[in-house]
Amino acid sequence: MHHWIQLFLEQVRETTVWEWAAVLLGVAEVLLAKVNNIWLYPTGIAGTFIGIYILLVAGLYAESALNVYYLVMSVYGWYYWLKKRGEAPVKITWTNRREWIITLLIVFAGWGILYVILKNFTTSNVPVWDAWVSSTAWAGMWLLAKRKLENWILLNISNLFAIPLLWYKHLIMFSALTLFLFIVAIFGYFDWLAILKKEKAAEKSLSTQ
Repeated sequence: MHHWIQLFLEQVRETTVWEWAAVLLGVAEVLLAKVNNIWLYPTGIAGTFIGIYILLVAGLYAESALNVYYLVMSVYGWYYWLKKRGEAPVKITWTNRREWIITLLIVFAGWGILYVILKNFTTSNVPVWDAWVSSTAWAGMWLLAKRKLENWILLNISNLFAIPLLWYKHLIMFSALTLFLFIVAIFGYFDWLAILKKEKAAEKSLSTQ
């Protein structure tokens, strides 16, 4: 236990300003998502840009490419939430059958494709695990962009597997951060559920008037 505490403290001391910025922006993004605030996207985009730079410098090219995907999904999500000027903002909704099919395709096709890439073109020693964490996160990001309540479930499946993966890789600080994001996502789910129920009740009240 003492070894892990020392490792954590060493990582904190060695963390660069850019790494702290990426972590803090990541925390801010998930907190803004929890309260259904559109500023989550510009915050996430800034954090992802920094993350891509850090990963490229570290030579983690596959992980950097995944962050490019998160960047694209964040830009798409920002546009989707804003929609066109004059239109009502996109509301939180449940995922329908078609969207669940797309979600599962993203998870399992992404898992397979990413595994092949990691296995054959990188030095990863955890390609199955790493691919699963990424593919479930992909699906969660897609649902978040669509303002689907179940995005929190997919993101937390990713977080649940990412926590021990990061610990295994001796990235203790980032494992702790992911645990924090896991807890926030639980509250995010119930906050969004409350918003959804409130909107449904308001619509029902208007329809009966």
